[in-house]
Amino acid sequence: MTRPIILIPARMAAQRLPDKPLADINGVPMIVHVWRRALAADLGPVVVATDSPKIAAVIAAAGGRAVLTRADHASGSDRIREALTIVDPVASHDIIINVQGDLPTLDPALPRRAADLLGNAATDIGTLAAIITRAEERTASHVVKAVATPLTNSPNCLQALYFTRSTAPWGEGPLLHHIGLYAYRREALLRFCALPPSPLEQREKLEQLRALENGMRIDIAIVDAVPLGVDTPEDLDRARAILASAPL
Repeated sequence: MTRPIILIPARMAAQRLPDKPLADINGVPMIVHVWRRALAADLGPVVVATDSPKIAAVIAAAGGRAVLTRADHASGSDRIREALTIVDPVASHDIIINVQGDLPTLDPALPRRAADLLGNAATDIGTLAAIITRAEERTASHVVKAVATPLTNSPNCLQALYFTRSTAPWGEGPLLHHIGLYAYRREALLRFCALPPSPLEQREKLEQLRALENGMRIDIAIVDAVPLGVDTPEDLDRARAILASAPL
């Protein structure tokens, strides 16, 4: 691993929380909080990939860089792939970290944990999960569960076997709440985005299954907690309270 870059996809299409990336959190747009926390990971450049001139403008006003991408991308992965060709056409960055644009309380250590997984040459993609502690999350379809097997000589690291919205695996033992933050080898991101949607991806509505169905290896680092993703006005109020007491 030589030169990582963090790319943050952000768009204005959220229905439950209109103009979500620009939502005010204690005087600062949410996307700026995410950008600042990604910078604090101290991995490399941080660029916001967006289809909105408004989002690009607030990042520029904060001293950051944003690039405008097409509005018709099906996923954040497709958006960051386009952004990568814009910001790094000569392929100087070999690790690409995808941080979602709705994580304003993100622990800067989390992108580093995902990137560290690529120290294993066999790993194509690194991601994160936390042990589920709330009973209702075990059966909630919006909580994606990672099914994985431990890696030898790598404490708190697993190799992904499957991802599902169902309660899995069956039987006694912990369940893992998948966190949608990814570190890709450059060639893995390009390959992934070139593949057509896979059958299980379409059935579960989980993009990462495309990688597994095509023989790509995803490793998982276990972290202490799931970062707050802002999807509703209630989530936004929680983010405001957290950042009021613990600003970066």
